[in-house]
Amino acid sequence: MILDLEIGGRMRKVFAHPDRNGYLYVIDRETGEVISATPFVNVNTISSIDLKTGRPNRVQEKEPVVGKVIRNMCPHAGGGKDWQPSAWSPITRYLYIPHQNLCQDEEVVPANYIAGTPYVGANVKMHAGEGGHRGVFTAWDVAAGRAAWEIKENFPVWSGALATAGGVVFYGTMDGWFKALDARSGKLLWQFKAGSGIIGQPVSYRGPDGKQYIAVLSGVGGWAGAVVTGKFDTRDVSAGNGWGGVMADLPANTQQGGMLYVFSLP
Repeated sequence: MILDLEIGGRMRKVFAHPDRNGYLYVIDRETGEVISATPFVNVNTISSIDLKTGRPNRVQEKEPVVGKVIRNMCPHAGGGKDWQPSAWSPITRYLYIPHQNLCQDEEVVPANYIAGTPYVGANVKMHAGEGGHRGVFTAWDVAAGRAAWEIKENFPVWSGALATAGGVVFYGTMDGWFKALDARSGKLLWQFKAGSGIIGQPVSYRGPDGKQYIAVLSGVGGWAGAVVTGKFDTRDVSAGNGWGGVMADLPANTQQGGMLYVFSLP
């Protein structure tokens, strides 16, 4: 996210990036200086980020080793956050981050290619992180380097975020809830149960009638939702490289099927 922020008493042109490694980077986009790097989720595989080089200082006992099971690595293989887009509000000055709260046990093995199977080289079993919830929607105060508020979700938050000029932020859940929150406080304002889990990006637009509309595509899928679309045998907790086990209850909470929903705002 490209931002202009007051840092240390002066305005700086920066970009903010919540990374898969669980750290949120604030980098001067003119000089490349790493201004800060702060965990936005529980991280125990990296102790800190070297601000001079940008390199992570890794925790040795969590380093993968061939033939050895390394337990409770946080975040998991999908990262503290994967592809799902964040949203910035110039009104609240918060960055809204949809992300997961997952850890894993991992055993690195020699990778043998077999057509039609994952080519990863690791046996992975995933589990919920601190607190037992698997997803979080976080409003991050970039200038202060901390969370302003957060919403804990049962499943990973795999949808994108949308912040509007009306002070509302939207996101969807993997069990199909589309939610509108007060962008400043995180208070739930409204929610709608879609026919399938939401991993798409909500968008806002003005229609020809002058009204504001919010649109979102439901339809669970992707790696995290493959337990539904791929019909994994969830008795195998390593199925789907770990997703089969940690998302074993998702099929009971949603179903396949894509549909575009459009809502008008008052």
